[in-house]
Amino acid sequence: MAFDFLVPVEDKALAHCELLPLQSLGKNVFKHTNRDGLPVLANASFAIMGVNESRNAFEKKPDKLAIVEIRIQLYKLMMGNWNVNIVDLGNVEEGETVEDTYFVVKEIVAELLEENVIPIIIGATQDITYPTYRAFDKIKTMINLVSVDSRFDFGADEELISSSSYMSKIITDKPNNLFNFSNIGYQSYFNAQEEIDLMERLFFDAYRLGAITSDISLAEPVLRNAHIVSLDVRAIKASEIGLSSNFSPNGFDGREICTIARYAGISENVAVFGIYESENTPQSYQLVAQIIWYFMEGYNFRIKERPSASSKDFTKFIVPTDTEELVFFKSQLTQRWWVEVPPFVSSHTKSNSPALLPCTEQDYLDACDQIIPERWFKAYKKGLN
Repeated sequence: MAFDFLVPVEDKALAHCELLPLQSLGKNVFKHTNRDGLPVLANASFAIMGVNESRNAFEKKPDKLAIVEIRIQLYKLMMGNWNVNIVDLGNVEEGETVEDTYFVVKEIVAELLEENVIPIIIGATQDITYPTYRAFDKIKTMINLVSVDSRFDFGADEELISSSSYMSKIITDKPNNLFNFSNIGYQSYFNAQEEIDLMERLFFDAYRLGAITSDISLAEPVLRNAHIVSLDVRAIKASEIGLSSNFSPNGFDGREICTIARYAGISENVAVFGIYESENTPQSYQLVAQIIWYFMEGYNFRIKERPSASSKDFTKFIVPTDTEELVFFKSQLTQRWWVEVPPFVSSHTKSNSPALLPCTEQDYLDACDQIIPERWFKAYKKGLN
């Protein structure tokens, strides 16, 4: 059983937890300990898990990620007004091979998904996204993956999987369950033009750092459709995580990255949330802990919505354009928007009913001005292929 490979929460974190107030997260998390063993998963909302695998790191680091320090900072934070149960499963250490580690992560995440528990993964390197994606193989046929990253991480065709090329593995590996990949926060000078062109050819979505920081709400509809969110801490500017030499002076600030994490939590589809590539600095420990806190905070505000013209909670708008008649829905409860995409006769859907694509109010306004929203066009083209 893959859970047998989990190492209990570090004694250092447990000792710090003894001194915390009753309202803290540390006092309210059910932990994997040597004395008590694994916590019960029944009725759990989240399962925190560290993954210390770093052999496929693109840039080798002298020290392993100090996951225990992130735990200490997370345990210090206060519980929100949440109706959730949180378990901490401890860590997955390096297996005999990297593939062994991947297998254990995949099996644990798959079992958590079966139990409707959301894994929150603190990983040393972002290639751990690959086994979390493979965990859906027997659970869901088509997956939407969102990466918050300054890079697309495609790598060269002949390159083995690493933290800078895991996306190539996901795209080419069989079975191919990836329906859509979206990047939030890419920086053009870190990505070869061939990678940008590949994103266009595959009708994937990419949002530049400047566009998101100008209007952070643009990230919400992207995350609303995601099943996996993979956050590379290197998307955050160096000054926010302790001035590491491995980080760029440009990137998201602390408030922006926590807002994105909250949007991910609010999304009723997000089933795996991973944070990778952090650094061993006191500032980064705190920021990663706060990112996790905001994800859990967002989860508390999840509302399952299915737009329908027959529901009084939605307003339907029909927008005729020169080429298409677009149908939009606006929720009167959350003020969120969706647009219908024509039914796709393909392997990922057996229904002839239109698909609903999360969008923004600006997409509706653009359609009124006879501008077809780019996200609608890409989804439409993807469905035809």
